[in-house]
Amino acid sequence: MQVFYATQFVLPLPPGHRFPMGKYQLLRDRLAAELPGIRLAQAEPATDGELALVHTPAYIQAISDGSVDPKVLREIGFPWSPAMAERARRSVGATVAACRAAFHEGVAGNIAGGTHHAYPDRGGGFCVFNDAAVATRLMQAEHARRQPRPLHVAIVDLDVHQGNGTARIFRDDPTVFTLSLHGQKNFPFRKEAGDLDVDLPDGTGDDAYLQALERALEELAQRFDPDLVVYLAGADPHERDRLGRLKLSADALLRRDERVLRALGDRRIPVALSMAGGYGEDLAVTVEVQRRTLAAAEQAWTRWQASSAGDT
Repeated sequence: MQVFYATQFVLPLPPGHRFPMGKYQLLRDRLAAELPGIRLAQAEPATDGELALVHTPAYIQAISDGSVDPKVLREIGFPWSPAMAERARRSVGATVAACRAAFHEGVAGNIAGGTHHAYPDRGGGFCVFNDAAVATRLMQAEHARRQPRPLHVAIVDLDVHQGNGTARIFRDDPTVFTLSLHGQKNFPFRKEAGDLDVDLPDGTGDDAYLQALERALEELAQRFDPDLVVYLAGADPHERDRLGRLKLSADALLRRDERVLRALGDRRIPVALSMAGGYGEDLAVTVEVQRRTLAAAEQAWTRWQASSAGDT
């Protein structure tokens, strides 16, 4: 299974900053050491033209040259630097590459990504560019050169925070379905209406969460038939996440991932994963949750390959 990374592009953050930048390299190291079936590849940066499928030219330029409004930077939560701009482009590029790989192999991933708070003209909540949205629009554009029927994409967002930017970008677009399970009282405090939003109260535990997920996946299957799924497999619903406010165990998060991947694999729907949020009190716990997510994805990839071989 192909997994894309940009871990060499590290934001220089001030001391005490709450964003756990180190988790990406830790996760990459764990994958390289423990999951030999995963093929790691460096992501290429998204181009201006690719970003402009979603983002305004003025915003792209401001992020590129550092002229971005200080108010927007405060909303993003990162200081500007050339590394910040490059990392944002590479994070998008990794999801683009994962989507292309998923079409060929069924399942692929991005170590980072899940930057779902970014709007066309601004970022927010540690999100600069919206990787899932850009990748979706680019996959649709590439598909349109080959077939007249529009490519239908579902974005299954299981980060603990609602994907407000993604919901706004695809509002009233029948070719994209946005599903989000998130904390009702968590950031962003003003939600955007997606196609299917499931608000969860603080303290939601394993059984209630998995039941809500099951109902959501059933409704998605009834209402929409995707050609591709972008899956935001956030680790931040975990019970020990500093920003999560839910109470899911690591085992429940693994069952969540297995349920999503099995549902898509049974229907032969390609899926590109991004790791989205994860802010554990102990960073090693977050990294282990994400390692298990990608291990489940590798198993789904193996099933896809076996099924493909059986069809030939």
